[in-house]
Amino acid sequence: MCTTQERSVEVVVWGGGSGGVAAALQAARSGAETLLLTPGSWLGGMVSAAGVCAPDGNELSPWQSGLWGALLRALAAAEPLGLDQNWVSCFGYRPVTAEAILRRWVGQEARLEWWPHCRLRQVSTQGDRLTALTISRDDASWIMHPRLAIDGSDRGELLALSGAPFRFGWESQEQWGEPSAPAAAALASDPFFRQQSVQSPTWVVMGQLAAELPPPGGLPSGTPLPEPFREATAAFGLEKTLTYGRLPGGLVMLNWPLHGNDWHHGLERAFGPDGTGTDPAAEAELAAAMQEHSQRFATALRRASGGWLQEGQVFPAAEAARHGELVGEGALALMPYWREGRRLVGREVVLEQHLLPLGPGSCRAPLPLDHDGLCSAIAVGNYANDHHYPGGDWPLAPKSCRWGGRWSGTPFAIPYGALVSAELVNLLAADKCLSVSHMANGATRLQPLVLNIGQAAGQAAALCCRERLDPAELPVRQLQEALLNDAMAPAGPVPLWDTPWHHPQWAQRQRLVLDDPSRLDVHGLLADPSLRGDAAPADPTRAPAEPGECLWQGELQPDGAGGYTLHSDGTGWPVITLEPALNAWLEQQERPRTVELIGCANPWGPWLRLSRLASAEP
Repeated sequence: MCTTQERSVEVVVWGGGSGGVAAALQAARSGAETLLLTPGSWLGGMVSAAGVCAPDGNELSPWQSGLWGALLRALAAAEPLGLDQNWVSCFGYRPVTAEAILRRWVGQEARLEWWPHCRLRQVSTQGDRLTALTISRDDASWIMHPRLAIDGSDRGELLALSGAPFRFGWESQEQWGEPSAPAAAALASDPFFRQQSVQSPTWVVMGQLAAELPPPGGLPSGTPLPEPFREATAAFGLEKTLTYGRLPGGLVMLNWPLHGNDWHHGLERAFGPDGTGTDPAAEAELAAAMQEHSQRFATALRRASGGWLQEGQVFPAAEAARHGELVGEGALALMPYWREGRRLVGREVVLEQHLLPLGPGSCRAPLPLDHDGLCSAIAVGNYANDHHYPGGDWPLAPKSCRWGGRWSGTPFAIPYGALVSAELVNLLAADKCLSVSHMANGATRLQPLVLNIGQAAGQAAALCCRERLDPAELPVRQLQEALLNDAMAPAGPVPLWDTPWHHPQWAQRQRLVLDDPSRLDVHGLLADPSLRGDAAPADPTRAPAEPGECLWQGELQPDGAGGYTLHSDGTGWPVITLEPALNAWLEQQERPRTVELIGCANPWGPWLRLSRLASAEP
C-alpha cells in the first residue's frame, strides 16, 4: 500500500499541452518555484508529442514574438534541411527536434521540476480557492498544495475536477450574436450538435517518403482508396495529399481533414456526456479506435503510392518513452491532437466578432479594452478560423487578407481576463482551455498562439507569487511590461503590421499602443507616423539572415492582384514574404523588373519565401 506525501509549491501546472510547458517555463524563468505535471512522457503537446509539426498561424514576422518566436528560431537553427518543407505551413520540423529543444529549456531552469507519467486523481477547493491536487505517479501518491494552479491541458482536465465553471460544446447565435454560430432552434432540434459537441480531433500518424521525388513516371493513378478514405485525394491528388505535411528528411505528417484521419465518433467518451468526467475504460476505447483509424488511413496511402510512402519511425515505443528516450520506433503520435475541449468561464470571453476585421478595408480586429479603456491584450494570433466536423466545411465569417503574395489571417489579441477563472481566484488557463466561445476556438487553438498564451499565464503566475496577489488583482499593464521586457523571449501583446519582432523600435511601438489604444489605426499601424521613431521608410534590404537562404535572380512580375512571380532560369516561382519591409516594396511594383532577392525555396509549396531585397534595376 503506497503512502501519500504532501508538498507545497508556488505554481503547479497540470497538463501535457503546448501551453502547459510554456507556462511552466515562463513561471520558473520569472522567479516562481514551479512544478509541471504531465500525463505522458513528452513535454510539448501539439508541437511535439501530438505530431502537429507544421504550425498554422503567426507566420508573419510581426507575430513571431515570445516563446513561439524563440522556438521557431531554435527549430530553424536545429534543422539542417530548413523549415520550408510543405505546403500547409511556412514551417515544418521533426517532432524530436522540438521535444529536444523544450527539454533543454526545461532542464536549464533551477526553479522548474517536470514530473511525467502523472495521473490527476482529485482537485480540492475551499471556498473560492483551489487548495490541492492529488496525483499518482509510479507507486506514489502526492497531494500538491499550490499557491497558484494553471491548467495547461488540451481538454481542460483541471477544470472538470476542480468544479470551476466551464463551457462545453456549442453556443447559439442568440447568446452572443456570433455571425457563424447556429441558431438556438437548430441546436435544440438537430442531433448533430449533440453528437459533435467539440471539433473533431486527429491521431496524427507519420509516414516516410522513400525518395525526395515521386517514382519516375509519377505516382500510380487511378488506384482508389478504400472507404471511408475514397475521396481523400479528390481535391488535390495523391502527391499533394502526401506532401501537405511534409517535414525535414521526407517525414510526412498525416493530419488530413478531407475524408482522412479526423475522427468524429463517440467523442463524449473523452469528456463524459456533459463534459464533467469520463470513464478511463471508455477513454481507452476511444483512443484505440482513433489510432486504428489513422493506421488504416496511412496503410491506404502507402498502398496507393506504390511504395513511395512508407511507415515513419518517429516516436518512441512505450518502454523507451517511459524512460524518457527520444528514439524513433513507431509512426503513431504519443497523444491525440485535440482541437477543442472544456473551455474556462473566465473574467472575459473571446467571441468570434473579436477575431474579425473592424469593418470594410480594415485588416485588424478590435483591441480588447478594460473598463477604463486600457488595452488588456497579452498575446496576438492571426489564424483564419478553421473548424473540423464530419461532412462539408462549416461556413465561417471571412477574416483573411492579401499580404506578402499570399493570404493571411486578420490579427487579433487575447485579453488577460480570458486566462483568469471567474470563480476560483487562483486558477489560470494556459492552453486552448482558455475562455473562448466554441466558434472562436477555431482560431485560438493553434500552436503559436497557445505557446504565447501559456507564456502570459506563467508570467502572470510568477508576478502574483512575487507580489502576493491573486490573478484578478494583477495590473495588466505590469504583466504586459514583463512580457515586453523578458530577457529570453520578449512577447508582443498587440498587432502592428509594419513592425517585425527584430525591428529596433518594436518594444517602443508596442508600449505606445498599450498606453493609448487609439494610436492604432484600422490598418494595424500607428495612426500618427511621427510616433514610429524613425523618419526613414522601411528598408526592404534589411532582415535577419536565415539558415539555408540563397540569392535568387530573375524578372519579378506582379499580377496586379497581390501575387508575384520570379522568373529565373526558365522557372516561374511564386513569391511570398513574411517581412513587412519587403511586402511594402513588393506592393509598389507595377511592372516586370529585374531583381536579386534573398530567401529560401520551398519546392513543395511551391514558392520562394523571400526575406529581403539584394538589388533591383531602376
